[in-house]
Amino acid sequence: MALIEVRDVSKSYRRDATIIPVLDHMSITVPEGDFLGLMGPSGSGKSTLLNLLAGIDRPTRGSITVAGTEISSLAERALAGWRARHVGFIFQLYNLIPVLTAFENVELPLLLTTLSKSQRRDHVMTALNIVDLGDRAKHYPRQLSGGQEQRVAIARAIVTDPTLLLADEPTGDLDAKSAAEVLTLLQRLNVEFKKTIVMVTHDPHAAERASRVLHLEKGTLVEQTTPV
Repeated sequence: MALIEVRDVSKSYRRDATIIPVLDHMSITVPEGDFLGLMGPSGSGKSTLLNLLAGIDRPTRGSITVAGTEISSLAERALAGWRARHVGFIFQLYNLIPVLTAFENVELPLLLTTLSKSQRRDHVMTALNIVDLGDRAKHYPRQLSGGQEQRVAIARAIVTDPTLLLADEPTGDLDAKSAAEVLTLLQRLNVEFKKTIVMVTHDPHAAERASRVLHLEKGTLVEQTTPV
């Protein structure tokens, strides 16, 4: 079953009087449970596509449907609510808040829900245990390694049990060992927890962990590969 349907999507930005095209008539189907890697040079439109799937940005033309909802036509307020329920976003630079503990960083998305304090605690500790950092709940980001910070960020992304996990260069700031640990964790979330993942990466080693890889060039799809 298709979880994501991108139909004839184009995206351009206006800079003064100039129109800058980023995506050009792109159509992609992502089945539920897929682990899709997006590769391509800088400026190929990978991160733009990820932002469109997250409902952070809107296409100039075409439609994007996720889990039966055409998000490209939602009003801003409805889109924000949809995002909070359905999308977990993992950033290259973690985006943790330095003055909050690992527990408090992971809890942030739950503060927008109706869960009680004890329910929030259960959800947070479950997420931290999944990423193998239950014993670091009271640590601040400065007390963690880069790999641990990224795993806290992944815990924050999964704490609401989102429909879709989107990762933008999740290993781009990590050493090889930490990157491998993060990629193994993403694979586990995909295989064991059936999470649908779309990951942007420049790194062929990271792309090898995906079930399939789409290559973008100048806003269009040029090829699809399936890692061995």
